[in-house]
Amino acid sequence: MQVRVRFAPSPSGYLHIGGARTALFNWLFARHHGGVFILRIEDTDRERSTDESIQAIIDSMKWLALDWDEGPYRQTERFDLYRAGIEQLLKEGKAYYCYCSQEELAQRRDEAMQKGLTPKYDRRCRDYAGPAPHQNPVVRFKAPLEGQTVVNDDIRGTVVFENSQLDDLIIARSDGTPTYNFVVVMDDVDMGITHIIRGDDHLNNTPRQIQLYQALGHELPRFAHLPMILGPDKTRLSKRHGATSVLAYRDMGYLPDALVNYLVRLGWASGDQEVFSREELVEKFSLDNVGKASAVFNPEKLQWLNSVYINQTPLETLAELVHPFLVEQGFVEDSQKQEWLCKAIATLKERTRDLKEMAGALMRYYISDTVTYEPAARKKFLNSKTLPYLKAVKAGLSELDTFDEEHMHAVFAEVVKEAGIKLGAVAQPVRVAMTGGTASPGIFDVLALIGKTRVIQRLDRAIEICAHDEL
Repeated sequence: MQVRVRFAPSPSGYLHIGGARTALFNWLFARHHGGVFILRIEDTDRERSTDESIQAIIDSMKWLALDWDEGPYRQTERFDLYRAGIEQLLKEGKAYYCYCSQEELAQRRDEAMQKGLTPKYDRRCRDYAGPAPHQNPVVRFKAPLEGQTVVNDDIRGTVVFENSQLDDLIIARSDGTPTYNFVVVMDDVDMGITHIIRGDDHLNNTPRQIQLYQALGHELPRFAHLPMILGPDKTRLSKRHGATSVLAYRDMGYLPDALVNYLVRLGWASGDQEVFSREELVEKFSLDNVGKASAVFNPEKLQWLNSVYINQTPLETLAELVHPFLVEQGFVEDSQKQEWLCKAIATLKERTRDLKEMAGALMRYYISDTVTYEPAARKKFLNSKTLPYLKAVKAGLSELDTFDEEHMHAVFAEVVKEAGIKLGAVAQPVRVAMTGGTASPGIFDVLALIGKTRVIQRLDRAIEICAHDEL
């Protein structure tokens, strides 16, 4: 039997962390078993579904490199299939028309709650044989009245539901549109889905869907319900925990492989290994290693993992990835070449948590024509005491025909020797003059990347500040 799985998001918003993990687990399961991964858009809720959300879901999947083998299918294009299924159940006496109005249902619900009973449909139209009232009816499924519906879950084990607690589900609204639980079953049957892997917020839907499978005469797929993702405070994950849309992580400068690696570790483990290649994930992934407990989202762990992936990524690839962030911030000049950018990235990649930070705060002093000094750094290192060192460095660097590390180092060594000081006493004021702060890559790397002309300009400005301090 060929494995066939699906990811079926509702396009009422962007693809968020929980949905992306569900998509990833389905993708990995399909790839591990040499199966088929299907993308299906569940857009029957016309009031909430938007084309913008559908495109955002597709863009998110492509960015994460979760390629699908079939689809994307849209449920709104499959109504003929659903109508045929509803007619089948009506014809076989497994479904019925319900003529109860919304007002009547609300009144009975209130009465049940006042009596301390579970509010559910009382089935008064289940065996109705009289003339049809004028209002458009809904169609309800004739659910079993007794016994149990058992979910054999590949993650949670056996979960039992009492049929007496389930009412007769509406499978078609009064306007004829089918409802979620029904169309899901019809789609999964039609697409030959063998395994349904989804969040455990769908677990309560599963007994209803199992009953529909049985009523339609179809074999059940395997079910696997993934535990929820919680925030660090162990409450349901939300934006306040740092969980936002997948595309927002792209725009914040995260690498797709880093996010994939992080998501798979939210509930799945393979020993103590933390960092996986795609090939390793496909090879090792199994539902047997998915835990039952809810996973906890940790933004700091994701950030750390992103820095690991940045360090592992070739410079040429990083240059391509960081370029849009540079353009966005207006820092790229026409003269910037690929080779120069790779050299700049090489000095920053170990310090970088995300591409946006690399393109902004870290690379700013390489590209910008001006430097903003940190007040404390300016006060400590650009003053009358450091003025002679800066003048001497400027004089030495100005005479260089070859502006490389070897020749710059010789200039600094001569200043240190003449002044009888340590290298740091010279390097740190120069670093502040070049970058505005006291932390940067190696000073000679910084000088080489900034270039002789701008180095001299920045030294002139620093010297002017020091001279003013002397007065």
